[in-house]
Amino acid sequence: MLFPTTLVGSFPQPEWLIDRQRLAGRFPPRVRARELWRVPEQWLAQAQEDATLVAINLQEEAGIDVITDGEIRRESYSNHFATALDGVDLDNPGTALDRSGHPNPVPRVVGTIRRRHAVGVADLKFLRQHTDRDIKITVPGPFTMAQQAQIDFYGGSRELAAMDYADALNAEIKDLFAAGANVVQIDEPYMQARPEEARAFGLAALNRALQGVTGTTAVHICFGYAAIIHARPSGYSFLPELADCPCSQVSVETAQSNLDCSVLKGLPGKQIILGVIDLADPNVETPEQVAQRIERALPYVAAENLIIAPDCGMKYLSRETAVGKLQAMVAGAKLMRARFAKS
Repeated sequence: MLFPTTLVGSFPQPEWLIDRQRLAGRFPPRVRARELWRVPEQWLAQAQEDATLVAINLQEEAGIDVITDGEIRRESYSNHFATALDGVDLDNPGTALDRSGHPNPVPRVVGTIRRRHAVGVADLKFLRQHTDRDIKITVPGPFTMAQQAQIDFYGGSRELAAMDYADALNAEIKDLFAAGANVVQIDEPYMQARPEEARAFGLAALNRALQGVTGTTAVHICFGYAAIIHARPSGYSFLPELADCPCSQVSVETAQSNLDCSVLKGLPGKQIILGVIDLADPNVETPEQVAQRIERALPYVAAENLIIAPDCGMKYLSRETAVGKLQAMVAGAKLMRARFAKS
């Protein structure tokens, strides 16, 4: 099928589950932020499962082809995994600058980073149990995790830390495929935020995380959440370099940034997860607007290599707006399929 649809990862968590106002009023937490949850600890896991079922059902009803769990159980895209590793002191957080240059509490690396157990496999199995569609699950990338930490071990070297983050992630990715994932996506937003370091060692860490992995993998690189970072550069500072990554798919944002899609020529052989829904605009796109955004990429990417998605950060939308935008995205993809069927 041409132009299959998916999410980048997140979907709005319900108001009864998480304090969405507090969530939106801060950068995504790097350490644990249990104060965001509205449900007492003894019922939280059950509540998260119920909310995940809602997210799955709403994606199916909207017509999404590759389903995620909406990252409903997570306080942020990265801290769910990054705070579950050995070598990290969570009781005494460190500080690191976020991509806007502000200091944030972050995990403090005080020893060798190791994965002590699978982190997302139970979530993946729950998703697999409750949909018969293809499924995708997301994990934070090794470069991004190293940037979102205070490195008090490894002689302060982010590069050495990133390599051990990569080894931990490699084991996690293999377990996720063994548990039934169709796609595992690695989120690496800090490659865009800090391109020089990404070139120096980030790509090597990413490639190490994918060593020996045989399933379909995606790498997501973005400009930051539209709800938090409003200014958009004219293009990516780190993107063609991913041509040297063994991932199958590269996920990019084009809607809010009005990205010049000619940059996608630099990723031959990759499938492109094309962000076509503007999450900074509360208005729901028309199917024709979505189709036009898809068409912008077609001179540079073959139709069979395009996967259609929103820009990232859907969790910050209202549920009503998110569902409306997904429905428009699915309708726009159908428009494009019909046009190709006639040609």
